[in-house]
Amino acid sequence: MKDTIKNENSLTPVNYLFITLSLLLLLSLVASRPAQAGTWNLILNGKAIHITKAPSGETYNENNWGGGFQYDFDEIDGKWVPFITASGFKDSFKRDSYNAGGGTMRRFKFGQGWHFDAGVYAFAMTRKDVNNNSPFLGVLPVASVGTDMISVNMTYIPKVHPKFAEILFFQLKINTQIFN
Repeated sequence: MKDTIKNENSLTPVNYLFITLSLLLLLSLVASRPAQAGTWNLILNGKAIHITKAPSGETYNENNWGGGFQYDFDEIDGKWVPFITASGFKDSFKRDSYNAGGGTMRRFKFGQGWHFDAGVYAFAMTRKDVNNNSPFLGVLPVASVGTDMISVNMTYIPKVHPKFAEILFFQLKINTQIFN
């Protein structure tokens, strides 16, 4: 009998479907860009701060490198910024994780182009340690601080027993117009 080794980071058919649907969504938005108003942003995932300590003998990965996109629609009534986003990153156990979703944030404007946004994000996500990479749904609070060109997105993930530790997750959001 032949032994096989399973790669923990291998993508399942469900993950391929999830990624394909996210890419189709992105392509459809790109194709309709002249008809759309709003901004395209690159997302650089990078930092998690685990508030919950790792179990004895384990350490959490806090360098959650990865990337994706965020499309911010035009502000509604000068206050609300709806958005959609998709990205991938290395999770707390250095395994590939993917998410896609959308939400809205209330924008508070300050001088010289600075703003603070706070809102909610609904998403589908895959993780090896949750349903063996089958997508699951969630809703989390989000915030963002910065300017129209560069800002920092923040998400708070509460402790959900037994799978998730309490985490603050950070992303750098870069408006693609900065490259023009």
